[in-house]
Amino acid sequence: MENLENKDLKEGQLTKEIENKTAQLPSKAYLCAAVTVMIASAALKCMGHKHTALFVGQWVSPFLLFGIYNKIVKVEGHD
Repeated sequence: MENLENKDLKEGQLTKEIENKTAQLPSKAYLCAAVTVMIASAALKCMGHKHTALFVGQWVSPFLLFGIYNKIVKVEGHD
C-alpha cells in the first residue's frame, strides 16, 4: 500500500512539472497550430493527397484540446 501511495506522489510531481513547462506557452500557440494544420490539410486535399490530408486533418482536435487544457491549468492551477 505504501508503494502505491509513493507512486501517486511521484506522478503528481511529474504532472506539476509538465504543467509548469506547458503553461509558459501562450494558449494562442495551440490555436495557431490548429489553424495551420487545417490549412495544410486543405492544401494537401487540393493537391490530390486525399489520405495524407485526412491524416493531417485529424491533428486539429488534439491541438485544440491541448489549448483548452493549457488554459484550464493557467486559470485553475494545479490540484
